[in-house]
Amino acid sequence: MHFTLITPTHQRRELLPEAVASVRASISAPLDFSFEHLVYDNGSRDGTAAYLREAAARPGPPLRHWHSPGRLLAGRARNLLIAEAAPDAWIVPLDDDDLMLQRTLYHYGAQIEANAGRPWFVADFLRVDEHGRYLPGEDYYAWQFDSPTAMLQAIFRAEHFIQGNVCYHRSFFDQVGGYDGELAMAEDLDLYVRFLLAGELPVLCPHISHLHRFHARNVSIGVDADTHNADLRVIYRKYAAQLQALGVAAPG
Repeated sequence: MHFTLITPTHQRRELLPEAVASVRASISAPLDFSFEHLVYDNGSRDGTAAYLREAAARPGPPLRHWHSPGRLLAGRARNLLIAEAAPDAWIVPLDDDDLMLQRTLYHYGAQIEANAGRPWFVADFLRVDEHGRYLPGEDYYAWQFDSPTAMLQAIFRAEHFIQGNVCYHRSFFDQVGGYDGELAMAEDLDLYVRFLLAGELPVLCPHISHLHRFHARNVSIGVDADTHNADLRVIYRKYAAQLQALGVAAPG
């Protein structure tokens, strides 16, 4: 079993080292798996490139990195990283300002072994502030659904969402066509909608995948209910025929 962590980054020199360190601290025992961390630097001018060169030279799990002179949308950067992953890899997204827990890959691996043939998994995550302090009452808990259609209905009613708390197989990602590299926001939710339209409900994993950091420069800062609904409407229009055939109503 092999995991590939993917992280697009832009102007996060002060936070990226903690994300990288959290991946390198992963503990596999007693399971037998390997892992690597792939980072795509989207035109940073804050010393990120120099940091990544230095970090990649240190002993430890492989850290590979690529650099763009200009900024790419997150979906495009993620697609480029996954193109570098092995065909049989399990993909785990991690944002450049978040922290993965030491046993995250172990817990995903245990669930993969226990659920042979299932192509994607979803876990819970916790929110912390800019200093890494836990924010009580802000936990995220994935829901259990009876069918992909039920999950789609909850998503487009704005009752449920998924972001970086997932693990999926490279072949399933390829099957549905990867991230939409043209979406400015919610490209991750767009991918997961296609996972569900392919008829695959995620396996609900009873563990915490990562610490999601809230700070003044979050990409999603200012995303309120109206903005989220606007993103949902964009995604719904892309798959309206399929969603309507399933009885999934358009977002309000």
